[in-house]
Amino acid sequence: MLPYKELKDQELVALLKEGDKGAYTEIYNRYKSLLQGHIYKKLGDFEEVKDVLQELFTKLWTKRTEIPLTQDLAAYLYTSARNKVFNILSHKQVESRYVQSLQHFINEDNYITDLLIREREFALIIQKEIDDLPEKMREVFILSRNSSLSHKEIAEQLHLSPQTVSKQISNALKILKVKLGMFFYFL
Repeated sequence: MLPYKELKDQELVALLKEGDKGAYTEIYNRYKSLLQGHIYKKLGDFEEVKDVLQELFTKLWTKRTEIPLTQDLAAYLYTSARNKVFNILSHKQVESRYVQSLQHFINEDNYITDLLIREREFALIIQKEIDDLPEKMREVFILSRNSSLSHKEIAEQLHLSPQTVSKQISNALKILKVKLGMFFYFL
C-alpha cells in the first residue's frame, strides 16, 4: 500500500487519473475541510455546503482523466468550488426575483379581484336602494340616469312638469345620499 499522505498533489493526480481510489480518498481527506470552510463562508448553509462538496468530488472522480498533470490541484478544486457557489448564488437571485414577481402578481390579482367584487356588491346595493324609491321618483330617476334623458324629455314622456322632474331627481339623490352614506359609514 502506498503512503498517500506523503505524496505531493501532482503525484496524487497522476494516480487518480489511473483510477486509484486510494489517491482519490487522500485528495478528499486533504481538501474536504479546507473547501468546506471556504464554501460555508460564501453560502452560510451547511446543507448546501455538503451538496457542493459531494458534487465537486463526484465530478473530480468522473472527470479524473481530463485533469491536466500540470494543474495545481488546490487551484483546480477551489476554482471548481467557486464556480459552483457562483452558480448557486446566481440561481438564488433568479429564484428570488421570480418569487417576488409571483408575489407581486398574486397581490395585484387579489387587489383587482377584490375591487371587482366590491364594485359588484356596491352596484347591487345602489340598485336595491334605487328599487326602494317611491315608484314615480324611481321612474324619473332611472330615465334621468340610465336613459340619459334631459329633464324636459322626461317631463314630456311622463306628462309631468320639468320642475316636478327636477324635484323628483333632487329628492332621489338626497335619499340615496343618506342611505348610501350610512353604508359607507359602516364600511
